[in-house]
Amino acid sequence: MTEITFDDFLKTDIRVGVIVQAEEFPEARKPAFKLWVDFGGDLGTKKSSAQITAHYTTEGLMGLQVMAVVNFPPRQIGKVMSEILVLGVPDENGEVVLISPNQDVPLGGRLF
Repeated sequence: MTEITFDDFLKTDIRVGVIVQAEEFPEARKPAFKLWVDFGGDLGTKKSSAQITAHYTTEGLMGLQVMAVVNFPPRQIGKVMSEILVLGVPDENGEVVLISPNQDVPLGGRLF
């Protein structure tokens, strides 16, 4: 693993948002959802795709607060222009479990 400096860490803008829309993404190569995450304020709502179908349903994602990197350049993922990277960790089978605050917090709050 390569060590980074604290200044390197500060370059990564990780914010809390709430999932306001989730849809199936049948065009994706691997099972995935299209997500719209609202960060409030100037950031507003951003789109992404996520391979999180093992533990989540579109209905169950609605209203869930998640952590996401918001300062990556947009990236085309199939037919979706992904504007953010929603963060998660693998379970024992390598399936993604989303990172969420353990209580409701204001939208747009930055991880530090």
